[in-house]
Amino acid sequence: MPKLFAYTDGACSGNPGPGGWGALLRAMDGPTIVKERCLKGGEPNTTNNRMELLAAINALETLEKPSKLTIITDSQYVKNGVTGWIHGWKRNGWKTSAKKSVKNAELWQRLDIAQARHDVTWEWVKGHAGHPENERADELAREGMAPFKTKATK
Repeated sequence: MPKLFAYTDGACSGNPGPGGWGALLRAMDGPTIVKERCLKGGEPNTTNNRMELLAAINALETLEKPSKLTIITDSQYVKNGVTGWIHGWKRNGWKTSAKKSVKNAELWQRLDIAQARHDVTWEWVKGHAGHPENERADELAREGMAPFKTKATK
C-alpha cells in the first residue's frame, strides 16, 4: 500500500496582498512515486497565513476517501495551530487564551473538519532550505498567486 504525503506552502506578495497556495500530493511506494497531483490557487487580497492554511485544507479536501497521510508544511503557524492551539480554541469557543477572537477562525474550522476524515501526521520542514518537495509546493503557491498580481507588482 503506497504511503501518502502532502507538501503544502503559501505565498504572498505583500502581507496582506495578492497570495497563492500550493500543494504537492504524492503516493509513494518506498522511493518510487506511484502517483502525483499538483494543486494551486490564490486570492487577490490575503495574508500568508491564510494561504498556508488553504494549502493544507485543499490537500485534505481533495482526497476522496478517508486516508492515512503525512502533511509536510514549512509553516509553524499551521503545524502548531493544528496540533496544539486548536484544542484550546475549540474549548474556548474559538477565542484565544487572552479572550480574543482567533484569527482566521473560519479556515481553522474548515481545516479541523477536513482533517477529521483522515489519519494525519503533521511535520514541519524549514522553508527555502533546498527541500525539493517544499520548493515545488512553493513554486505552485507562486503560480497560484500569479493571476492576482498586477503588472505593477511583477
